Amino acid sequence: MLRTLTLTIASVLILLATASVVPQAHAATTPSKSTGGVLTGVSLTKKATGAFEFSGWVPDWRAATGTADVLPHLGQFKSIMPFGFSVTSQGTIASPDKFSQQPWQDFIAAARAKKVRVVPTVEWGSGAQTQAILSNATKRVALEVAIAKLVKDNNFDGIDIDFEARQAQTRDYFSTFLKGLYQRMGNKLVYCAVEARMPLVDRYSPGATIPPDATDYANDYTQLNKYCDRVEIMAYDQGTIDIRLDAARSAPYAPVADPGWVADLVTLAAQNISKNKLILGVPTYGYEYQVTPTNGSYQYKVLWAFNPPYATQIAQQLGITPHRTSANELGFTYDPHVLAALAPTDGDSTQTQQQAPTLATVQNQGSQLGTTQPFNYITWSDSQAIADKVALAHQLGLRGVAVFSLGGAEDQGIWSVLK
Repeated sequence: MLRTLTLTIASVLILLATASVVPQAHAATTPSKSTGGVLTGVSLTKKATGAFEFSGWVPDWRAATGTADVLPHLGQFKSIMPFGFSVTSQGTIASPDKFSQQPWQDFIAAARAKKVRVVPTVEWGSGAQTQAILSNATKRVALEVAIAKLVKDNNFDGIDIDFEARQAQTRDYFSTFLKGLYQRMGNKLVYCAVEARMPLVDRYSPGATIPPDATDYANDYTQLNKYCDRVEIMAYDQGTIDIRLDAARSAPYAPVADPGWVADLVTLAAQNISKNKLILGVPTYGYEYQVTPTNGSYQYKVLWAFNPPYATQIAQQLGITPHRTSANELGFTYDPHVLAALAPTDGDSTQTQQQAPTLATVQNQGSQLGTTQPFNYITWSDSQAIADKVALAHQLGLRGVAVFSLGGAEDQGIWSVLK
């Protein structure tokens, strides 16, 4: 998940618009076969039944703007997941009274009045700490009890578990924790936000040696299916990690979430997790990269994540018309060495805890750049990209989508999409 930080960016100017036709989703992505980027030839759980659900994370680092932004649209949601709780290195809940304060108090009251589920998120981003606590039976049970008590004391509808950066050795301990928590929650709901898992054929080139630990995953999907009422696949921060799409798409290409990539992630999960529980996590932000063409390849260095106003401000100042990228996001390129005096000083940037690869060189299909000089590349998830993910979730038969994040800086066009 993301934390906000305002940054000052140095000189910027458009290099080339790189407008290109969005290619069809990539071909074969499994040892069997693939159509349109969706894994086939595998057994999947049945399509979700009942109403399609919209949910969203409201960040505590943008509490005022986020709550004000969401309030008029509360009726469009099934669930709201406000951030605010975290786990300390001792395995206790930090700031357990977080939501008794404003603006959360009024926001939660308004959600309840609209019969929208309030399912706060508990964050934890230290793999070492998570292993230490969950592998200790006494501390693990104490954490289960504390979370269940927190939910019941505050009459929340459930809790959203977002324990990231976990180690593979923690997998079974995490499953045991979820089992214990699920049993203690009674009729309260357990949501689980989990990192995306890619098919091996998307991670490794044909003929490449696959490391023995390539499938040492931190999540046991079968256990998640048992002990999570909703499993939210955080299908974002793709960057340059999909080998097949890197080769198939036009440069520059380092998206937040290509629909072809997303389809494979979700379909892989649907082999073990009921689609009645599967929620597609959809991003509202973007990334900026420094790109260096090198003998037909492109070297991408991620600079930072940002909220859309950061990119649109640059585009407006420099007369840039953003285009749809080969991942069908919105984006543009520019020369960072030109017109330093026009650099924005109050753009809305964000710093991510889930960075794309810091530096990677990939072979792209081609481009209309026509340059050998380094440039910066901006790509972000706008309302059209979000609409594509909503349509994909419907197509795949999922329970719904969850938007990350609703801090007030997202493309406001989303409100016509999330319904």
